[in-house]
Amino acid sequence: MKPLPVWFFAFEGIAGAAFDLCKAWDKAWMVLIAFGAVNMMVGLTVFRRRAKVVRAMLNNTRSRKILAGLVALRLGVHLLLSALGAPITSAVGHVAISVVMAGTTVALLWFDQRVAFRTLGLTAQAQTVR
Repeated sequence: MKPLPVWFFAFEGIAGAAFDLCKAWDKAWMVLIAFGAVNMMVGLTVFRRRAKVVRAMLNNTRSRKILAGLVALRLGVHLLLSALGAPITSAVGHVAISVVMAGTTVALLWFDQRVAFRTLGLTAQAQTVR
């Protein structure tokens, strides 16, 4: 079993940044739908053989904790900045938060995969798709 490459998690990173991207640009939802369609096509074609890994990660309790943590982080940052009197209202601010959320999402999902592979005693092979 080979791990999913890091670039695959970029699709989930985009989903993690979707809220602030839509706040920064009102037509971002169209681009997000396109990325969602590309994600589905890649999942159904390129990663067909790795469906077990994807399902295992989606059913994993750590993945659910990561999701809850990301939602709490987003709400916490927005609430904290609002409480300090500096709410994010500009497009640049929303883009900055979306970049942070996308990077955090990719890093946490990649780390979750590494932990799962170590727990199962599997060695992470090359991170390329063949």
